[in-house]
Amino acid sequence: MGDCLYLVMPTYNEEANIRAVVEAWYPMLAYGSEDSRLVISDGGSRDKTLEILYSLQRQYEKLIVIPKPGTDHGTKVILLYRYAIVHGADWIFQTDSDGQTVPAEFAAFWKLREKYDVIMGDRKKRGDGMGRKAVENVLRVYLKIFFGTFVPDANAPFRLMKSSVVAKYLDLMPADFNLPNAILAACFSKYHERVCYRIVTFQPRQGGKNYMNVKRIFKIGLQSIRNFAEIRKRMDAFDRRNRRNMQ
Repeated sequence: MGDCLYLVMPTYNEEANIRAVVEAWYPMLAYGSEDSRLVISDGGSRDKTLEILYSLQRQYEKLIVIPKPGTDHGTKVILLYRYAIVHGADWIFQTDSDGQTVPAEFAAFWKLREKYDVIMGDRKKRGDGMGRKAVENVLRVYLKIFFGTFVPDANAPFRLMKSSVVAKYLDLMPADFNLPNAILAACFSKYHERVCYRIVTFQPRQGGKNYMNVKRIFKIGLQSIRNFAEIRKRMDAFDRRNRRNMQ
């Protein structure tokens, strides 16, 4: 039967990229079982992204589209993870819909699942500017301060994860939390999951305009960091439950 793979993507205003991204990533489903799916959640795009996705469904039978107006990037990511878990995914692969990641690098990640439960991308070189890199480095420092973990790349949208491992930690975050991938990275490290990092390509966006400029990212980051203390409390309760279960 093989492993069921759910390849998930959040999207917003990506009419310039979404067709090419679906065409490039859809063949990766062949690595998984027949039940594997490509699932894309649109957060209320104001362009033709959703219209294009619906048209692509006629061509790609394993493409699932979830329209969720009003949701931001993090909310869509959490929604997608929960959807994959509920629908029986063995493995979840998350990437973005702007064409910055390279499908040809997926095969090496898939092969590594025999040794690891989580394989994370590490963007040593970034095609989206030094400002975005600086924000990433600040985020990594905050993860160290709040959660005691230092990770190579906290928020890379190129990660293959066993769904049962993801499920352990989703409830630590509010449903509308904007940095779920960063918290998951911290949890994977803190709780000694079988995780490895692998260098991936991160090229400039392939078309369209990124609405997530550095100023907006800093604002969202500050809002999310305010949730870190609450997540830390939830993590402490999680630790206590684990200790009781081990007694």
